[in-house]
Amino acid sequence: MKNQAESKKINDLRSALEVIRAVPRQYHETDAEIDPKDDLAGVYRYIGAGGTVIRPTRVGPAVMFTNIKGYPGTRVLVGLIASRERVAAMLGAPVRELGKHMAQAVKNTVDPVFADQSKALCQEVVYKATDEGFDLRKILPAPTNTPQDAGPYFCEGLVLGSDPENGHTDVTIHRLCVQGKDEISIFFALGRHIDMFRQKAEKAGKPFPVTINMGLDPAIHISACFEAPTTPLGFDELKIVGGLRGEGVELVDAVTVKQKSIARAEIVIEGEILPNVRVAEDQHTKSGYAMPEFPGYEGTANPSLPLIKVKAITMRKNAIMQTLVGPGEEHVNLAGIPTEASIFRTVEAAMPGFLQNVYAHPSGGGKFLSILQVKKRSEADQGRERQAALMAFGIYSELKQVILVDEDVDIFDTNDVLWAMTTRYQGEVSTVFIPGVRCHQLDPSQDPAYDPKILAHGITTKTIFDCTVPWKLKKLFERAQFKEVDPTPYMPDWMKKNGP
Repeated sequence: MKNQAESKKINDLRSALEVIRAVPRQYHETDAEIDPKDDLAGVYRYIGAGGTVIRPTRVGPAVMFTNIKGYPGTRVLVGLIASRERVAAMLGAPVRELGKHMAQAVKNTVDPVFADQSKALCQEVVYKATDEGFDLRKILPAPTNTPQDAGPYFCEGLVLGSDPENGHTDVTIHRLCVQGKDEISIFFALGRHIDMFRQKAEKAGKPFPVTINMGLDPAIHISACFEAPTTPLGFDELKIVGGLRGEGVELVDAVTVKQKSIARAEIVIEGEILPNVRVAEDQHTKSGYAMPEFPGYEGTANPSLPLIKVKAITMRKNAIMQTLVGPGEEHVNLAGIPTEASIFRTVEAAMPGFLQNVYAHPSGGGKFLSILQVKKRSEADQGRERQAALMAFGIYSELKQVILVDEDVDIFDTNDVLWAMTTRYQGEVSTVFIPGVRCHQLDPSQDPAYDPKILAHGITTKTIFDCTVPWKLKKLFERAQFKEVDPTPYMPDWMKKNGP
């Protein structure tokens, strides 16, 4: 897969799709009519959502729906990044080393470049809000994930905004609920840099210009999910994409607002976040819910969200609308691979050669649970495993639990990790609790209603599960070693399909 990706230059969604079409069982296209309201997510739940989605679900192919009810000629792609195998193919890296690959890109960033507006693919078709009959709800099929959703959502829209004081740019993915023909509410999780920029504009009484970029090179979506301190305030995550691809991301001036668009995006919504205007997320449905979030639960509708006033929609000819299923494997990879990269980069710098690998496990949605594989090389390394866990909490504030294992445990095999927890872990001596730490507001257990000792919503007890063998007992915990025998002559077809 690495050679396939390297032989094909990827700089947008369409070139990425060319790569995964060549990988068996990673892409499927259907012309069966599908309703974007509830049905699209309901179907993909069975095919390839994975993650924390209610069972039954699975990791499966990306699916392109080419017959969207009510939107003739429109295509919707779901699940592009919902498989590490697909991500590996599109990034040109081994499946088990995606975090390390991304960490390298953070070290070798390349700045975005500005394209001639006459060559901007994202502006081949333009709809302006001043056009008679303009209604974004009739132009773009924003899906709902469940019947309880507050409304239709753009689930994989990359919001690009700039600091009104110094021009620094930030790109992040947010909850975007369609509220009217030219209105979209936006939810900001605590501490997002782009929200800090918005607040500066609002304090000055000015609208905050943004573009919502959809249908992108997957490297852009993944890079945008890095967080501080790996990407501190003022750091442009698009530079990481340049490090991955070896050339800068192309930007172009938006048509109606003073902002930049990603030139090779499939679809761009241009707009302004209005100062001092708030709306209830579920103002039309009164459902009390937003949409399913990465922990696997329906998010609570926010009663007061900033509002984007849409000024224009621009797109490529025959544009592809891209979406995801909220709690699915796609979110795991979007959030988890940058998590792995950030942890590996920091621990490796402090303790070279000690941390072997990191896996942001799907059960934590890519955010809450990480498994760290370490290699104790001497008595001096005893205790460093817990230091590595503490560093992981410091580098990624939304991380809730860390499981530590030795180098002989496969961190990508949950059975192997639980084996280590069963035979190399004693609850009383192998668990470290760190209470009263800020974590993530979407975890429903992080609330005083769950336990009065929790001081406020979003506060948690962070936990280290040390499932590593004490250095002095290494010999007593050696796994049974089998003779190396090539099974190919005995089961050639099976080996060809499954590998060793």
